Amino acid sequence: MIHLASNSESRALLLGKFDIDFVQKSPEYDEDQIRTTVAKNFVYTASKGKLEAALREFGLEIPLLCADTVISASDGTILRKAKSKEEAREILNIQSGSTISIISSLHYKSKQIAFSDISTTHYHFDTFDKDDLEAYLESGLWQGKAGGCMVEGFCKKYILSVDGYESTAMGLQVEILLPWLSKEVK
Repeated sequence: MIHLASNSESRALLLGKFDIDFVQKSPEYDEDQIRTTVAKNFVYTASKGKLEAALREFGLEIPLLCADTVISASDGTILRKAKSKEEAREILNIQSGSTISIISSLHYKSKQIAFSDISTTHYHFDTFDKDDLEAYLESGLWQGKAGGCMVEGFCKKYILSVDGYESTAMGLQVEILLPWLSKEVK
């Protein structure tokens, strides 16, 4: 059993898909305090900050798993979570017909081990259909998603090619985490 210290539905689905037992509750942590423009630095700082907050709030009776994900545009710009439909439209239009890097950082900590990882998956997108994009924006499904992107949803039909794990793009590189979880059993 682990404590997923995240409210992400995608991360919960991934843990379920890989038959990992978990409880889910996110700590209080404000990502807006992070002041870096380098995507890997941002995502590492955010996931580490969430781990520190989770340790304070929940302790370590159950191993903690914290993660964060950002999207980096082809020019290196961090595409954060949009705060409005207009901002989501702008961010998604940057991704349309372009290559993006989805960077996920995780921190796992138990009484026995501590593990951190930063992984990247690159997506090469076709141009988004304008009507389809507007329908997606109206659905509100972009809310709470780094870059407004759902590679398992809206963006899926526009993927031309992928380099990396889909789980990384969904916010949790489970394939990299699994060997560390198996060490806990031994």
